[in-house]
Amino acid sequence: MSTHAPEDPLSDPLSRERAHLTESRAALRAMREDVENLDIKDVTANWVNAAVLQRQIDDRIKALADLSHTPLFFGRLDYLHAPGAELAEGAEGERFYIGRRHVHDADGDPMVIDWRAPVSQPFYRASKKDPQDIGLRRRFGYTGGDLTAYEDEHLTDPAEAATTSKLLQAEIERPRVGPMRDIVATIQPEQDEIVRSGLTGSVCVQGGPGTGKTAVGLHRVAYLLYAHRDRLARTGTLVIGPNASFLHYIEQVLPALGELEVKQATVDDLVAHVEVRGADDAPAAIVKGDARMAEVLRRAVRSHVTMPTEPLVVVRGSRRWRIPAYELEEIVRELQERDIRYGAARDALPQRIAHAVLVRMEQAGEAPDDRVQDAVARNAAVKAAVKELWPPVDPAKLVLRLLCDPDFLAVHAEGLLTAEEQKTITWTKPARSVKSAKWSAADAVLIDEANDLVARTHSLGHVVVDEAQDLSPMQYRAVGRRCSTGSATVLGDLAQGTTPWATASWDEALRHLGKADAVVEELTAGFRVPREVIAYASRLLPSISPGLAPVESVRETPGSLSVRASTDLDADVLAACRESLGHEGSIGLIAADARIPALADALMAAGLAFLAPGEETTTESRLTLVPASLAKGLEYDYVVLDEPAAVVDGEPDERTGLRRLYVALTRAVSGLTVCHAAPLPHQLA
Repeated sequence: MSTHAPEDPLSDPLSRERAHLTESRAALRAMREDVENLDIKDVTANWVNAAVLQRQIDDRIKALADLSHTPLFFGRLDYLHAPGAELAEGAEGERFYIGRRHVHDADGDPMVIDWRAPVSQPFYRASKKDPQDIGLRRRFGYTGGDLTAYEDEHLTDPAEAATTSKLLQAEIERPRVGPMRDIVATIQPEQDEIVRSGLTGSVCVQGGPGTGKTAVGLHRVAYLLYAHRDRLARTGTLVIGPNASFLHYIEQVLPALGELEVKQATVDDLVAHVEVRGADDAPAAIVKGDARMAEVLRRAVRSHVTMPTEPLVVVRGSRRWRIPAYELEEIVRELQERDIRYGAARDALPQRIAHAVLVRMEQAGEAPDDRVQDAVARNAAVKAAVKELWPPVDPAKLVLRLLCDPDFLAVHAEGLLTAEEQKTITWTKPARSVKSAKWSAADAVLIDEANDLVARTHSLGHVVVDEAQDLSPMQYRAVGRRCSTGSATVLGDLAQGTTPWATASWDEALRHLGKADAVVEELTAGFRVPREVIAYASRLLPSISPGLAPVESVRETPGSLSVRASTDLDADVLAACRESLGHEGSIGLIAADARIPALADALMAAGLAFLAPGEETTTESRLTLVPASLAKGLEYDYVVLDEPAAVVDGEPDERTGLRRLYVALTRAVSGLTVCHAAPLPHQLA
């Protein structure tokens, strides 16, 4: 492998590559102008069609934006032979530039190939052992958007030894300011296999800190939208994150890849049927999040159905049609046995009763048609019978009654919840109404479950759920409903589970999600966190997740870890922040939630400006003060960790506290400074 940055800018290969970049940017600009100049006046029949088409054009214009800070292409493949008639037309030895999107010239010939195209795959998968018909793989280095270097691998040259790409490592280590970046230039073979896996199957990715699982999930969405665009345009895609700060951090990745239509939400956003104004203690939240609550709710919903005791008489004109109680009961029981949604069965009941009336009409010599059946179904007597036999159910009112009425709960939780568990979730002060109730996040999930029992939840084509190890079984069910007819990508790390109900195993989680057949992939190669830092954090693994393989970092960064005992903690933390600000890139000061106010005061007194999680870092403002509870999923070039013992003590039990500490220790990409006045947890010794 050879890296080049020649001095002569006029006659070397680098100048030719720069020329191709200039030509490609001009071609992209022309593609954008072609779309901007489209005249749709003569091709739209009405204003609705015109509005829809105009929106599609506007989205296309946005997707063709040339971002100055984002390289248009990052690699080149020189094939030994034509990759296939369907992919290329020219002679053997075709050359392809690999980039974030497709760019073609005025004749339609490709200038840049989309990284998701089949012809681009060897850029990520080819190796000395398996060159995949690639003679040369070239990587490009950029500085401030300018192409400044390139690096060649001759995959079929036995004389050239395989070495680590310096440009690849430089790209991975490039300081990060602002939101999360895409990783299209640095996707590794094991990551690429997950990214390009098919739409029909669900995938679960277990990945330790720095393995790139979040990026893999986002790039998988981008790939699926490329490979199955028409289908996913109809069914929709969704990315679910743990909190708003995390979603803000990742929100620019997909737009940078030209994908603008993917929605993002938290689980709380999905189940926002009521306003959440309360909070549960851990024991109550654990019971409410348990999968057994689904059966409690199912029983409670079905309990509203009653069997008839009187016949039904329908009057039409001068005739009276009588349906005996036993026949009405047969209709109700048949609908119950079908086990369809409560609301769908209720909608079907009047038609079933009307059909029974029509049978009697036909037996009497009449010839009723569908219009007569519809009229009978709307008959006042039929409506009254339906209301009595199969009354409407309000999901929020149902959950409210379960939580406020111990007797109602006891009937439907019999054999499922113990008396103590029932008492744990029963409100000591019953609410008067749905609006006045102080609902918790777990209550909202219960209402969502009840809502689905009444009316089916709309399913999307593909859902990505990140930091999934923190979801309760009932939250998994809520997510699973959003992809019941689609597929899912589940991302997480069992060692980073920091909720009292954190996932014990992926097999169990996938069953609750409704995707028991999902393939579980494990990423163990770390690219973000330095080897010294991840090795230090991994001392906690035997205590927090026994049996889980530690991450093997590919990056050795001497001096990246500093552990400092302190006699004046605030002063030493401030000094460590100033020291970190002396480097290029973002800085995260992570501390136990209870320490945040004191540290905020200390930073302001010292004149050190800082941001809150979710606020975008800039070159002028690079320091973020991060509560340990919000650190998950975030990355900073340099991290200062305040008082590890306080992070552990801030959680309800030691294992959860150590897991929270594990998360905090693994947010650094370039360097970690640990400041402590209290003794460190003995597991770190």
